[in-house]
Amino acid sequence: MTQEPAAATSPTVLEPHGHLFTTGIVAILALTTPVFAVLYWLAIPAGLWAIVLAIHILVVIAGILAVVAYFGTTIQIVPDGVRERGFFGRVKTTRSDQVGQVLLLDLYQGSTLDTHPQLFVRGHDGRLLLRMRGQFWSRENMERVAEELDIPMTMSPNSMTLAEVRSKTPELLHWFERFPRIGRS
Repeated sequence: MTQEPAAATSPTVLEPHGHLFTTGIVAILALTTPVFAVLYWLAIPAGLWAIVLAIHILVVIAGILAVVAYFGTTIQIVPDGVRERGFFGRVKTTRSDQVGQVLLLDLYQGSTLDTHPQLFVRGHDGRLLLRMRGQFWSRENMERVAEELDIPMTMSPNSMTLAEVRSKTPELLHWFERFPRIGRS
C-alpha cells in the first residue's frame, strides 16, 4: 500500500486594510488633478504643454508603482514563523525560535484620544523583529501573528503616547521616531 504525500499547506496571507488603497487614490487625485489642470491651462497657450505632459506621465508612473507596492505588502504565516514583505519589497522572515517577546499596546494618534494597536515582536536580544501598526493591520491579524509565533503575548494595560514609548522603550521605534521633531505621529 503506497502512501500519498501530504498536501502542502499554502501559507496564510495577511493583507493591510483595504480602505487605505481607496483613501490613497482619492488623496492623490485630489492633489494632482487641480495642479495639473492649472499647469495645462498655463502651459498650452505658451506651447509648453509637452513638458507638463511628461511630468504628468512621471507622476502617473509613480502612482502605479505605489499601487503595485501596496498590493505587494503582506505578512505570510508560514510553518516556521512569519514572513513580511514590506512596501519597498524587502522580505524579512521571523522564525518562531527567534522570538523572545510579543508586545501589544494601544498607541495614541497625535494629539487625539484615538488609539491604534501596535504589535511589537522582539528577539531574545531585545531587537525589534517585526512591527505591525494598527493603521495598516487589523487587531485580528496581529493576534493571528502572535498566536503563530507561539509566545505568550504581553498586553499593555494602558494606552501610551509616542513620547511615552520613546522614553520607556525607544528600541521599539524606528530610528526617525526616536527624535521628537522628526517622528511625530
